[in-house]
Amino acid sequence: MSFKNKISNYFFDYISKSMPPISETEQDAINAGDTWIEANLFQGNMDWNQLKEQDQNELSEDEQKFIDNQVVTLCNMINDYEINKAGDLPKEIWNYLKQERFFSMIIPKSYGGLEFSAYANSTIVAKIASVSCAVAVTVMVPNSLGPGELLMNYGTNEQKDKWLPRLADGTDIPCFALTSPSAGSDAGALSDKGIVVEREIKGEKVLGIELNFSKRYITLAPVSTLMGLAFKLYDPNKLLGDKEDYGITCALIPTNHKGIDNSNKHLPMNLAFMNGPIFGENVFIPIDWIIGGKEQAGKGWRMLVECLSAGRGISLPALSSAMTHSSYRTVSAYSYLRKQFGLSIGKFEGIEEGLARIAGFNYIVEATRKLTTYSLDIGYHPSVITAITKYHTTELARKCITDSMDIHAGKGIIQGKNNYLNNGYLGMPIAITVEGANILTRNLMIFGQGSLRCHPYLLKEMDALAIENKEKAREEFEEVFWDHVSNTSKQCGKSFMHGLTLGLFEKSANRTKFKSYYKKLNRMSRALSVVSDFSLLILGGGLKRKEYLSSRLGDVLSYLYMASAVLKYAEHNDTEADKIHAQWALEYLLSEMSTSMNEFFDNFPNQLISYKMKLITYPLGLNYKKPNHSLSQKMIEFMYDSESEFRSRLTDLSVVTGEHNPISKVEEAFRSVQSNVEIEKKILKAQREGLLEKISILEEVLPEAVNKNIITEEEKIKLEASEKLRWDIINVDHVKKDFNIKSNLL
Repeated sequence: MSFKNKISNYFFDYISKSMPPISETEQDAINAGDTWIEANLFQGNMDWNQLKEQDQNELSEDEQKFIDNQVVTLCNMINDYEINKAGDLPKEIWNYLKQERFFSMIIPKSYGGLEFSAYANSTIVAKIASVSCAVAVTVMVPNSLGPGELLMNYGTNEQKDKWLPRLADGTDIPCFALTSPSAGSDAGALSDKGIVVEREIKGEKVLGIELNFSKRYITLAPVSTLMGLAFKLYDPNKLLGDKEDYGITCALIPTNHKGIDNSNKHLPMNLAFMNGPIFGENVFIPIDWIIGGKEQAGKGWRMLVECLSAGRGISLPALSSAMTHSSYRTVSAYSYLRKQFGLSIGKFEGIEEGLARIAGFNYIVEATRKLTTYSLDIGYHPSVITAITKYHTTELARKCITDSMDIHAGKGIIQGKNNYLNNGYLGMPIAITVEGANILTRNLMIFGQGSLRCHPYLLKEMDALAIENKEKAREEFEEVFWDHVSNTSKQCGKSFMHGLTLGLFEKSANRTKFKSYYKKLNRMSRALSVVSDFSLLILGGGLKRKEYLSSRLGDVLSYLYMASAVLKYAEHNDTEADKIHAQWALEYLLSEMSTSMNEFFDNFPNQLISYKMKLITYPLGLNYKKPNHSLSQKMIEFMYDSESEFRSRLTDLSVVTGEHNPISKVEEAFRSVQSNVEIEKKILKAQREGLLEKISILEEVLPEAVNKNIITEEEKIKLEASEKLRWDIINVDHVKKDFNIKSNLL
C-alpha cells in the first residue's frame, strides 16, 4: 500500500467514525436549492468583475403601476393604531386586498395572479410594513411558503386548475400548518400522523388518509379557508405500495372539512394579524388531496425546504428593510426637531453613534435585500444565501429599532396614534422568530449547510463515505480527498503570501474606487476557505456539534456576502453619499469578520493548530477596526438633507402618505422646519447679539422680532406654522383617565 493510500485510508476511517449520522430531514435540506456567489466566497475564488457587471433590480411597468396605485391606496386606508386596538383588519381593507389580488403576487397570470418578481414582492411587502406590520404579514403569508407556492411547484394540473384561481382572487384564504408542539426546528419530530385507510363512502370504497394533528403559530389560520398541512404518513396495510413509513407529506384541505377546528387564535405581541392553532381529530381526506397526488407521498419535507426561500429571502428581509428605512427616516427627522440645551439632539456625539448605526445598517440591509431578490429573479434557489439574508437583516433591523427607541426616549414608549416606532418594535421579534428562529438559522443552517453546499469537495467526500461497498467507498473517497488536499495546499500558499504582502497583489474589480476593500474581502475569503478545511480536517463531523465555532465561520461567510451586496449597490449608484455609506458599511462588516475569526481562533480546542491557522491566514495579525467617528459624522450629514435624492432613495420603502400615518407627520414637520431654517437663523443671531431675549420657546420672541424688523410678518407666520408642526411631533399621546376604574391608591 502506497503512502498516499495509507493517508487517505486513515482519514477515511477517522472521518467515518467522527461523522454523526445525517437525518433524512437534514439530507433533504442539504440537497435542496442551489448555490450562487456564496460558493465562490466560501472557496476564496470570487470573480468581482462578474458581480459588478451584473444587472441591478428593476421593477416592470406593471409592477411600478401597482405600487404607485394599489399599494399607495392601501397604505392610505390603513390606521394601524385602530387596527391593533380592534384586533383585526377592517372589512374594507380585507375586501380591497382580495379585490386587487394582493394575495396573488406569486401566482401566474394564466391562473388570474399578478405574477410579480421577487423584487416587486419584497418591495410591496416592505412598503406596507412601514405603515402596518399586521397588514404586511397578512399580505406576506399567501405570497410566501404555503399552498400557492407548493401548488405551483408540485401540484397536479387538476389541483392547480381548481385552487390557484380561487387563491388568486381571494375566494380562498390560505394558511400552511407545519409547526406542532413536538416539532419546531426539528421537523422530523412531527407527531401529527396520517394513516392510509380505505373507507366506504356512499357505497364506494375510497382510498384516503385518516389524520390527527395539533398545530400552532399558524398565520392566517383563524380566517383561512384552505390549509396546507404537513404530517407524517404511515401505510401499515401497504395500500399504496411496499412501504409502511412514508415520512413527511403535504396535503391541501379546506378548513371547513369535518374534524378541523381553526376557531382559536394566538395574540403575537398583541399585533392584529391573524395567527392561531389548528386542530384535527379523525379527519378523513381522499388520497388525491396530497399535493401532487399520491406519487408525492413522503416528499413533503423536500417540498418545504425548496420553497422556504420565499420566506427567508423575500418576506422577512422585506419587513426588515421596512423597519430600517423607517428608522432612518424618522430618527433623522426627530433628532433634528428635538432640541435640548439649545441644540438639536442629533448634534450630541452620543446620539451620533446611534444615528451612524441606523444609517449604516440601513445601507447594508437594503443592499442585501436587493442582491438576494436579484438572485431569486434570475432563477437561483440559494438556500444558504436566503438563510444569511433572513438572519442578518432581521438582526440589523432589531438593532436599528433599538437605537431608534433610545434616541426617541419617552416619545418611543408611549402608545398612541402618533407613535411611529410601536409598529416596528413589536413586530421585529416576530420576524426574528419565524421561518427558523435566528438562533437555529445562525448556529445550524448557515455554516452547516453552507460548508456542504459551497465546498468544492466535501459533499463528494460525504457521498463516498455513504457507499455501502467499503472498498468502492475508499476508492472514490481517495480520489476526491487528494483533489481536496491539493486545493487546500494552494489556498494555504496564496493566503500566506497575500498575508505577508497585506493583500497588495490580491484581485480587485476593474475601474473602482473600492479597490482596497475588494482586496481585503479576497483575503478574508481565502482565510475562510483555509480555516474551514483545517477545522473539518481536525474536528471532522464534530464541528457540526461545536456550534460556537461553526457559527463564527458562518458569520464570516455572511459578512462576506453582505459586503459583496454593499459593493454591488454602491458601484451601481455611484454617488458621494453612496461612497461614504459603503465605506462605513464595509469597515463595519470587516471588523465583524475580524471579531468572529479571532473568537474562532481563541476557542478552537487545539491551540497549536489554531496558531498555525492564524500564521497561514494572517501572519501579521488580524484586526480590522470599526468605522471611526469622523466617517460616521460624514455619513450622518446626508441624513439631514430632507430634499436629497439619496435620503429619498434610502428611505423610499417608508411610506409618507396617508391621513393616519404618523411617519407622514414627522416627515412634514422635518421638511417644514428645514425650509424655514434661514428665518430661524435670523432669530438666533439677534439673540446672540442681545437684540432679542434668549428664550428657548421660539414662538414667544416672534412678535418682538417683527417689531424690531428682524423678520417680516410673513416670515413670522411661516415660523409659527413650522413650530406648531415641530411641537406636534415632540408631544406624545395621552388619554383621559377612566374614573370608572379606581386606582388601588384611591
